[in-house]
Amino acid sequence: METVGIGMVGAGFVADLHVEAFRRVAGHDVRVVAVAAPPTRRAAFAERHGIDAVYEDLDELLADDAVDVVDICTPPSLHVEMAIAVLEAGKHVICEKPLTGFFDVPAEGADGVDRRRMVESVTAEMDRLREVVVRGDRVFGYAENYVYAPSIQKSREVLERSGSRITMMLGEESHNGSHSEYARHWRHSGGGALIRQGCHPLSAMLYLKQVEARAAGRSVAVESVLADTTAITPTLPDERRRFLHARPADVEDVANVVLAFDDGTRGVVTASDVIVGGVRNTVQVFTTDSVHLCQISQNDSMRLFHADPASVEDVYVTEKLDHKAGWQYVLLDELLARGYVGEMQDFVDCVVHGGTPQADIELAYSSMQAIYAAYESAATDRRVRL
Repeated sequence: METVGIGMVGAGFVADLHVEAFRRVAGHDVRVVAVAAPPTRRAAFAERHGIDAVYEDLDELLADDAVDVVDICTPPSLHVEMAIAVLEAGKHVICEKPLTGFFDVPAEGADGVDRRRMVESVTAEMDRLREVVVRGDRVFGYAENYVYAPSIQKSREVLERSGSRITMMLGEESHNGSHSEYARHWRHSGGGALIRQGCHPLSAMLYLKQVEARAAGRSVAVESVLADTTAITPTLPDERRRFLHARPADVEDVANVVLAFDDGTRGVVTASDVIVGGVRNTVQVFTTDSVHLCQISQNDSMRLFHADPASVEDVYVTEKLDHKAGWQYVLLDELLARGYVGEMQDFVDCVVHGGTPQADIELAYSSMQAIYAAYESAATDRRVRL
């Protein structure tokens, strides 16, 4: 069995998820052998996961011959330059989502920054990365876990076998907002709820639309985007915000996007930081002869009722859940249900056996293109054509 050495860049929340997912990859000897991260995090991360090699930066990690694959779990402003460096060093790369964003925003905020400039800048950056990926022979895996959620993969299978034509899709990721200071500012996050949360269902819908098109022997693309974004929480008095964590400075906390495909069909994406009760992760696929309701979370694989939330204080139910009284939807095997295990299995399979991941550079490219077209649409109050 061939050993695949993984080098982690970044040591935050998602890096922990990725390491746990790598441990569950079947058929290969996958080992996380190194980590490069800020000094405030890397020692604890390495100890937590039993990693011997600890580095200060990406360059040191790339010099480690035991590293075959670099998993980039850093803020999105670093993704493209790091991915290019990894590929040019002859190593495979896994890159967290979103792929990139526009971060050249003054301290006073993004309101005065032209959204067309954002679109052009992001597109040029993605073009540079795609050129490096295409001319090389290394695997580029786009770590969009929604694509690999079991329900999305079952939808893929049904579309491939049935030949159904998708007429409409609805996707959502919503919750009660982020505590992070990073999430409040465009210059750190590249946008608000749309790019942080909406990227997930949007990418899954683009993926399924491509699956449908390939099964029919044709191609499909997003023709135009129509979007509305706003910030609701700043309009609320403090007493009305006590269950909402979002505190946007210059980003949106609600986004609704209509994707118009060039075959005349539609997709609608909702992303929000103003929904209580836990995370809502859903993709609904409507075809000419079927309906696929992909309930990633909340789902009813287990429902749990407790009158006294203190009695289950130490029991994990699901993320972004502030209260455990009453009925709760328990997400069983979260790594699998959210797609983290599936994505790492696909990426490692491609590294060992060759091939292109299901979530690849083209999916990353089209997702970011649609997101920034949506930002332009929302700012100009008009449909934007791609």
